[in-house]
Amino acid sequence: MSLKPTTADAVVAADLDAICTNAADELSAMSGHSVLVTGGAGFLGYYLVQAMTHWNRRHEGRKKIDVTVWDNFSRGAPTWLTSLADSGAVTLSKQDLRDPLPQGMGDYAWIVHAASIASPIYYRKDPIGTMDGNVNGLRNLLDYFHNRHKTGKPALGFLFFSSSEIYGDPDPKNIPTREDYRGLVSCTGPRACYDEAKRYGETLCANFFRQHGLPTKCARPFNNYGPGLKITDGRVLPDFCRDVLANRDIVMLSDGSATRTFCYSSDSITGYLKVLVKGHGGEGYNIGTEVPEISMGDLARLVARQAGELFGYKGKVVTQASKDKDYLVDNPNRRCPIIEKARTHLGYDPKVDLEEGLRRTLLWYAGNPTAEEK
Repeated sequence: MSLKPTTADAVVAADLDAICTNAADELSAMSGHSVLVTGGAGFLGYYLVQAMTHWNRRHEGRKKIDVTVWDNFSRGAPTWLTSLADSGAVTLSKQDLRDPLPQGMGDYAWIVHAASIASPIYYRKDPIGTMDGNVNGLRNLLDYFHNRHKTGKPALGFLFFSSSEIYGDPDPKNIPTREDYRGLVSCTGPRACYDEAKRYGETLCANFFRQHGLPTKCARPFNNYGPGLKITDGRVLPDFCRDVLANRDIVMLSDGSATRTFCYSSDSITGYLKVLVKGHGGEGYNIGTEVPEISMGDLARLVARQAGELFGYKGKVVTQASKDKDYLVDNPNRRCPIIEKARTHLGYDPKVDLEEGLRRTLLWYAGNPTAEEK
């Protein structure tokens, strides 16, 4: 049995090894081709980009995955990414997907569109910009991929990062939730800029597959967490960990009754690579874990317990009302996926349980207690 990682660097090293092992077939299929990752400076880009460059290092002598990252760096340029660019491991370019695509942008056989604000606290500050990146930016990339396809160049795979938010707040009979559930979503509420843009984005991808035969696939993340998710992100687990590291009580901005399942980032990135390479064209896949479905109150207490074991943390969990009047508007009461489709089509098999994932997350935040911000 391998020893559990005990430092932030060891966590990242172990996770990258796991991704490269569990997605070996998918990364091998990308070998020798060019990949464009939009929004690569964000949370999903953290392990996605590093997994590709890690695979290249592990397979010296084989054809490399040629990785290009675009980001508008709206929340800063992270040092992990600029270091990769400085070393020549990736090509890095400042691009805003709300603008037209640059002339002479290069040839990309694989495209991953992850350029989107995902934290409600941030996307509600720029709802129109949030929609533009997920709709106009996506359409421009699909047009580029289609034009490339028409010229006979290989168009091997296109992955759009959708969201479990497309389901809205499902009625109880549709929880756990399958991919064929059509959703219960507000089209005008404070979350609609994100939810509806992701829904329309999936419609675009499905119809580019139907009409043009492009290998478009959509991933629907269910509450991913772990290394790479900025401690300033504003979502629940970074906030809890921020409280822990500040040695103050963990603050819940709700009554703690809402439930979620949480998928650790090494498992989720493995899943996304599988969707990109093996997913069926024009289809969406839930990527997450089915168990445990845990309340926010129990999650906070579990974080406190893990932090106590790791750091001697002695804080308690307290409840406060958010100063943001829209903080809980349209917030789903439950979120839990059925992932049988990903298991069957892709061989997706998440491996890191919640307790171990939280332990690794706390260690990573302890080594990364601040985040680059603009």
